[in-house]
Amino acid sequence: MARTERLLSGKVIVITGGARGIGATTAAALAWLGAKVAIGDLDQALAEKTAGELGGEALALPLDVTDTAGFTAFLDEVERRLGPIDVLINNAGIMPLSRLEDEDDASTRRQLEINLHAVVHGTREAVRRMRPRGRGHIVNVASMAGKAGFPGGATYCATKHGVVGLSEAVHLELHGSGVDVSCVMPAIVRTELASGLGETKMIKSVRPEDVADAIVAVLKRPRFDVYVPRSLDATGRITRLLPRRFGEWLIRTLGADTVLASAAHSSARAEYEARAAGSAPGAEGD
Repeated sequence: MARTERLLSGKVIVITGGARGIGATTAAALAWLGAKVAIGDLDQALAEKTAGELGGEALALPLDVTDTAGFTAFLDEVERRLGPIDVLINNAGIMPLSRLEDEDDASTRRQLEINLHAVVHGTREAVRRMRPRGRGHIVNVASMAGKAGFPGGATYCATKHGVVGLSEAVHLELHGSGVDVSCVMPAIVRTELASGLGETKMIKSVRPEDVADAIVAVLKRPRFDVYVPRSLDATGRITRLLPRRFGEWLIRTLGADTVLASAAHSSARAEYEARAAGSAPGAEGD
Protein backbone atom coordinates (compact mmCIF):
# COMPACT_ATOMS: atom_id res chain seq x y z
CA MET A 1 0.00 0.00 0.00
CA ALA A 2 1.52 3.32 -1.10
CA ARG A 3 2.20 5.89 1.60
CA THR A 4 0.21 9.08 1.46
CA GLU A 5 2.20 12.05 0.18
CA ARG A 6 3.12 14.56 2.84
CA LEU A 7 1.68 18.01 2.39
CA LEU A 8 4.24 20.83 2.39
CA SER A 9 1.84 23.73 2.78
CA GLY A 10 2.54 25.57 6.03
CA LYS A 11 5.78 23.66 6.71
CA VAL A 12 8.75 25.69 7.95
CA ILE A 13 11.62 24.88 5.59
CA VAL A 14 15.14 26.30 5.95
CA ILE A 15 17.59 26.39 3.04
CA THR A 16 21.26 27.32 3.49
CA GLY A 17 22.92 28.94 0.49
CA GLY A 18 19.41 29.76 -0.68
CA ALA A 19 19.99 33.05 -2.49
CA ARG A 20 20.97 31.53 -5.84
CA GLY A 21 21.39 28.31 -7.79
CA ILE A 22 19.83 25.12 -6.46
CA GLY A 23 18.86 26.82 -3.21
CA ALA A 24 16.87 29.61 -4.82
CA THR A 25 15.19 27.26 -7.30
CA THR A 26 14.20 24.88 -4.51
CA ALA A 27 12.93 27.78 -2.42
CA ALA A 28 10.69 28.88 -5.29
CA ALA A 29 9.28 25.38 -5.77
CA LEU A 30 8.52 25.02 -2.05
CA ALA A 31 7.03 28.50 -1.69
CA TRP A 32 4.72 27.76 -4.62
CA LEU A 33 3.45 24.75 -2.64
CA GLY A 34 2.69 26.97 0.35
CA ALA A 35 5.71 26.26 2.54
CA LYS A 36 7.13 28.92 4.86
CA VAL A 37 10.63 29.21 3.41
CA ALA A 38 13.59 30.71 5.27
CA ILE A 39 16.67 31.49 3.20
CA GLY A 40 20.06 31.77 4.84
CA ASP A 41 22.91 33.22 2.81
CA LEU A 42 26.02 35.34 3.21
CA ASP A 43 24.80 37.60 0.41
CA GLN A 44 22.01 39.28 2.33
CA ALA A 45 21.00 41.63 -0.47
CA LEU A 46 20.56 38.78 -2.93
CA ALA A 47 18.80 36.65 -0.30
CA GLU A 48 16.29 39.44 0.33
CA LYS A 49 15.74 39.84 -3.40
CA THR A 50 15.13 36.10 -3.78
CA ALA A 51 12.77 36.00 -0.80
CA GLY A 52 10.93 39.06 -2.11
CA GLU A 53 10.28 37.29 -5.40
CA LEU A 54 8.87 34.29 -3.54
CA GLY A 55 6.28 36.36 -1.70
CA GLY A 56 4.15 34.90 1.07
CA GLU A 57 5.98 34.31 4.35
CA ALA A 58 9.42 33.85 2.77
CA LEU A 59 12.17 35.04 5.08
CA ALA A 60 15.77 36.02 4.28
CA LEU A 61 18.37 36.18 7.04
CA PRO A 62 22.17 36.59 6.95
CA LEU A 63 24.04 33.33 7.45
CA ASP A 64 27.71 32.45 7.53
CA VAL A 65 27.60 28.66 7.73
CA THR A 66 31.21 28.55 8.98
CA ASP A 67 30.20 30.47 12.12
CA THR A 68 28.71 27.70 14.26
CA ALA A 69 27.33 30.03 16.94
CA GLY A 70 25.89 32.25 14.22
CA PHE A 71 24.36 29.22 12.46
CA THR A 72 22.65 28.19 15.68
CA ALA A 73 21.40 31.74 16.25
CA PHE A 74 20.08 31.82 12.68
CA LEU A 75 18.01 28.68 13.30
CA ASP A 76 16.77 30.14 16.60
CA GLU A 77 15.64 33.28 14.80
CA VAL A 78 13.83 31.29 12.11
CA GLU A 79 11.92 29.40 14.79
CA ARG A 80 11.14 32.61 16.65
CA ARG A 81 9.64 34.16 13.50
CA LEU A 82 8.11 31.20 11.68
CA GLY A 83 7.75 28.42 14.23
CA PRO A 84 9.45 25.03 14.73
CA ILE A 85 11.59 23.95 11.79
CA ASP A 86 10.09 21.04 9.86
CA VAL A 87 12.82 20.71 7.23
CA LEU A 88 16.47 21.77 7.06
CA ILE A 89 18.14 21.65 3.63
CA ASN A 90 21.92 21.87 4.00
CA ASN A 91 22.70 23.21 0.55
CA ALA A 92 25.53 25.75 0.90
CA GLY A 93 28.76 24.65 -0.76
CA ILE A 94 31.68 25.67 -2.97
CA MET A 95 33.71 23.86 -5.63
CA PRO A 96 37.10 25.41 -6.39
CA LEU A 97 39.01 23.23 -8.85
CA SER A 98 42.68 22.39 -9.18
CA ARG A 99 45.07 19.47 -8.84
CA LEU A 100 45.57 18.72 -5.16
CA GLU A 101 49.26 19.65 -5.35
CA ASP A 102 48.31 23.11 -6.64
CA GLU A 103 45.57 23.75 -4.06
CA ASP A 104 46.55 26.12 -1.26
CA ASP A 105 45.71 25.35 2.34
CA ALA A 106 43.25 28.24 2.55
CA SER A 107 41.14 26.68 -0.20
CA THR A 108 41.28 23.29 1.50
CA ARG A 109 40.08 24.80 4.78
CA ARG A 110 37.27 26.75 3.09
CA GLN A 111 35.92 23.62 1.45
CA LEU A 112 36.10 21.61 4.67
CA GLU A 113 34.43 24.38 6.67
CA ILE A 114 31.63 25.15 4.21
CA ASN A 115 30.99 21.82 2.51
CA LEU A 116 31.44 19.47 5.47
CA HIS A 117 31.74 21.07 8.92
CA ALA A 118 28.74 23.33 8.30
CA VAL A 119 26.67 20.31 7.22
CA VAL A 120 27.73 18.43 10.37
CA HIS A 121 26.74 21.39 12.54
CA GLY A 122 23.48 22.05 10.72
CA THR A 123 22.52 18.38 10.90
CA ARG A 124 23.33 18.22 14.61
CA GLU A 125 21.28 21.33 15.35
CA ALA A 126 18.36 19.97 13.35
CA VAL A 127 18.46 16.64 15.21
CA ARG A 128 18.48 18.41 18.57
CA ARG A 129 15.36 20.34 17.59
CA MET A 130 13.50 17.63 15.69
CA ARG A 131 14.05 14.45 17.73
CA PRO A 132 12.24 15.76 20.86
CA ARG A 133 9.26 16.67 18.64
CA GLY A 134 9.26 13.25 16.98
CA ARG A 135 9.18 14.71 13.47
CA GLY A 136 11.29 16.51 10.90
CA HIS A 137 13.34 15.99 7.77
CA ILE A 138 17.01 16.76 7.11
CA VAL A 139 18.11 17.00 3.48
CA ASN A 140 21.85 17.13 2.84
CA VAL A 141 22.93 18.14 -0.65
CA ALA A 142 26.00 16.12 -1.58
CA SER A 143 27.01 15.21 -5.13
CA MET A 144 27.86 12.24 -7.32
CA ALA A 145 31.38 13.32 -6.29
CA GLY A 146 30.42 11.87 -2.91
CA LYS A 147 30.35 8.41 -4.47
CA ALA A 148 33.41 8.58 -6.72
CA GLY A 149 36.69 10.46 -7.11
CA PHE A 150 37.17 12.99 -9.92
CA PRO A 151 40.61 14.40 -10.78
CA GLY A 152 40.79 18.16 -10.39
CA GLY A 153 38.48 18.23 -7.38
CA ALA A 154 40.08 15.96 -4.78
CA THR A 155 39.17 18.03 -1.72
CA TYR A 156 35.68 18.71 -3.06
CA CYS A 157 35.18 14.96 -3.52
CA ALA A 158 36.47 14.35 0.00
CA THR A 159 33.95 16.78 1.49
CA LYS A 160 31.07 15.26 -0.44
CA HIS A 161 32.09 11.74 0.55
CA GLY A 162 32.00 13.08 4.10
CA VAL A 163 28.46 14.41 3.63
CA VAL A 164 27.29 11.05 2.29
CA GLY A 165 28.88 9.17 5.20
CA LEU A 166 27.51 11.62 7.75
CA SER A 167 24.03 11.33 6.30
CA GLU A 168 24.12 7.53 6.26
CA ALA A 169 25.22 7.36 9.92
CA VAL A 170 22.68 9.90 11.18
CA HIS A 171 19.95 8.20 9.15
CA LEU A 172 20.64 5.02 11.15
CA GLU A 173 20.92 6.93 14.45
CA LEU A 174 17.47 8.40 13.87
CA HIS A 175 15.74 5.13 12.98
CA GLY A 176 12.32 5.05 14.62
CA SER A 177 12.57 8.65 15.84
CA GLY A 178 10.17 10.16 13.30
CA VAL A 179 12.97 12.26 11.81
CA ASP A 180 13.97 11.48 8.20
CA VAL A 181 17.34 12.04 6.52
CA SER A 182 17.85 12.26 2.77
CA CYS A 183 21.07 12.67 0.81
CA VAL A 184 20.82 14.36 -2.59
CA MET A 185 23.48 13.39 -5.13
CA PRO A 186 23.24 15.34 -8.38
CA ALA A 187 25.44 15.11 -11.44
CA ILE A 188 26.73 18.39 -12.91
CA VAL A 189 24.13 21.06 -12.20
CA ARG A 190 24.05 24.02 -14.57
CA THR A 191 24.64 26.78 -12.03
CA GLU A 192 27.55 29.19 -11.69
CA LEU A 193 29.37 26.51 -9.68
CA ALA A 194 29.56 24.38 -12.85
CA SER A 195 30.97 27.16 -15.05
CA GLY A 196 33.40 25.77 -17.62
CA LEU A 197 32.49 22.13 -17.03
CA GLY A 198 31.69 20.00 -20.04
CA GLU A 199 29.71 16.79 -20.42
CA THR A 200 30.60 13.20 -21.29
CA LYS A 201 28.64 10.14 -22.37
CA MET A 202 28.77 9.03 -18.74
CA ILE A 203 27.99 12.35 -17.03
CA LYS A 204 25.22 14.57 -18.35
CA SER A 205 24.28 17.89 -16.81
CA VAL A 206 20.96 18.63 -15.15
CA ARG A 207 19.11 21.85 -14.42
CA PRO A 208 18.62 23.36 -10.95
CA GLU A 209 14.91 22.74 -11.53
CA ASP A 210 15.61 19.00 -11.81
CA VAL A 211 17.29 18.99 -8.41
CA ALA A 212 14.53 21.14 -6.90
CA ASP A 213 11.91 18.72 -8.23
CA ALA A 214 13.80 15.80 -6.70
CA ILE A 215 13.99 17.55 -3.32
CA VAL A 216 10.28 18.36 -3.38
CA ALA A 217 9.52 14.74 -4.28
CA VAL A 218 11.59 13.33 -1.41
CA LEU A 219 9.98 15.70 1.08
CA LYS A 220 6.60 14.38 -0.02
CA ARG A 221 7.70 10.73 0.02
CA PRO A 222 10.86 10.37 2.17
CA ARG A 223 13.70 8.06 1.19
CA PHE A 224 17.44 8.24 1.79
CA ASP A 225 19.15 8.13 -1.63
CA VAL A 226 18.21 10.87 -4.09
CA TYR A 227 20.13 10.68 -7.38
CA VAL A 228 19.65 13.38 -10.02
CA PRO A 229 19.16 12.04 -12.64
CA ARG A 230 17.95 8.72 -11.24
CA SER A 231 20.08 6.84 -13.78
CA LEU A 232 23.18 7.80 -11.76
CA ASP A 233 22.23 5.17 -9.20
CA ALA A 234 22.43 2.33 -11.74
CA THR A 235 25.60 3.77 -13.31
CA GLY A 236 27.32 3.95 -9.94
CA ARG A 237 26.27 0.45 -8.93
CA ILE A 238 27.56 -1.05 -12.19
CA THR A 239 30.87 0.82 -11.99
CA ARG A 240 31.46 -0.29 -8.39
CA LEU A 241 30.82 -3.94 -9.32
CA LEU A 242 33.56 -3.89 -11.94
CA PRO A 243 37.18 -4.77 -11.11
CA ARG A 244 38.98 -1.49 -10.29
CA ARG A 245 41.31 -1.58 -13.32
CA PHE A 246 38.42 -2.15 -15.72
CA GLY A 247 36.27 0.45 -13.99
CA GLU A 248 39.04 3.05 -14.25
CA TRP A 249 39.57 2.16 -17.92
CA LEU A 250 35.86 2.68 -18.56
CA ILE A 251 35.88 6.04 -16.75
CA ARG A 252 38.87 7.20 -18.85
CA THR A 253 37.32 5.89 -22.06
CA LEU A 254 34.10 7.80 -21.42
CA GLY A 255 36.01 10.94 -20.40
CA ALA A 256 34.60 11.15 -16.87
CA ASP A 257 38.13 11.64 -15.48
CA THR A 258 38.49 14.98 -17.30
CA VAL A 259 35.20 16.66 -16.37
CA LEU A 260 36.60 18.61 -13.41
CA ALA A 261 40.28 18.59 -14.35
CA SER A 262 39.70 20.18 -17.78
CA ALA A 263 37.80 23.06 -16.20
CA ALA A 264 40.29 23.76 -13.43
CA HIS A 265 41.97 26.61 -15.31
CA SER A 266 39.10 27.56 -17.60
CA SER A 267 38.57 31.28 -18.14
CA ALA A 268 34.84 30.57 -17.93
CA ARG A 269 35.32 29.78 -14.23
CA ALA A 270 37.33 32.88 -13.34
CA GLU A 271 34.44 34.83 -11.82
CA TYR A 272 33.16 31.87 -9.81
CA GLU A 273 36.63 30.88 -8.59
CA ALA A 274 37.26 34.45 -7.41
CA ARG A 275 34.01 34.50 -5.47
CA ALA A 276 34.60 31.05 -3.98
CA ALA A 277 38.09 32.15 -2.88
CA GLY A 278 36.54 34.91 -0.81
CA SER A 279 33.84 32.71 0.65
CA ALA A 280 35.12 31.70 4.02
CA PRO A 281 32.43 32.86 5.21
CA GLY A 282 29.90 31.07 2.99
CA ALA A 283 29.09 30.88 -0.69
CA GLU A 284 26.62 29.66 -3.22
CA GLY A 285 24.87 26.37 -2.73
CA ASP A 286 25.89 23.59 -5.08
